[in-house]
Amino acid sequence: MKVELKILDPRLPGWGFPSRGSRLAAGLDLHACLDRPLLLEPQAPAALISAGIAFRIGDPDWCALVLPRSGLGHEGGLVLGNAVGLIDADYEGPCLISAWNRNPVQRGSVIEIRPGDRIAQLVFTRIARPDFKIVPSFSGKAGRLEAGFGSTGVEAACPDPLPG
Repeated sequence: MKVELKILDPRLPGWGFPSRGSRLAAGLDLHACLDRPLLLEPQAPAALISAGIAFRIGDPDWCALVLPRSGLGHEGGLVLGNAVGLIDADYEGPCLISAWNRNPVQRGSVIEIRPGDRIAQLVFTRIARPDFKIVPSFSGKAGRLEAGFGSTGVEAACPDPLPG
């Protein structure tokens, strides 16, 4: 797969873009292309931060996902305001990161994002476009019709172990 990439912020190569955290990492690190540090207050509205790039995938079988960096989210409270950003194959605009401080107001910490900080990651993945068949009822029974969210409980036991 070839992706056309435009560098919109000339500082990116100096910050090491494009790079991954390790040789086998799935995500490409995205940097905060800011002119000055940004302070995210706990529970304040999300801020849009430029990643300093634009790209065009062009292949309808692929898309890109903007994902949070797990350590920043778990340890510091920095998550994406939209949970996951989806970038379609035909989008050509700037890549933006919706950054949000999930820390509680009462005892939460302000998060400082500095120019060049790696704050998110970009992952490319295949997509499927199923052919839908409209039916009045399903052809088989799964046994989980009305129970809804949480219907399997939180127990660790699995009634039917997976083969293999």
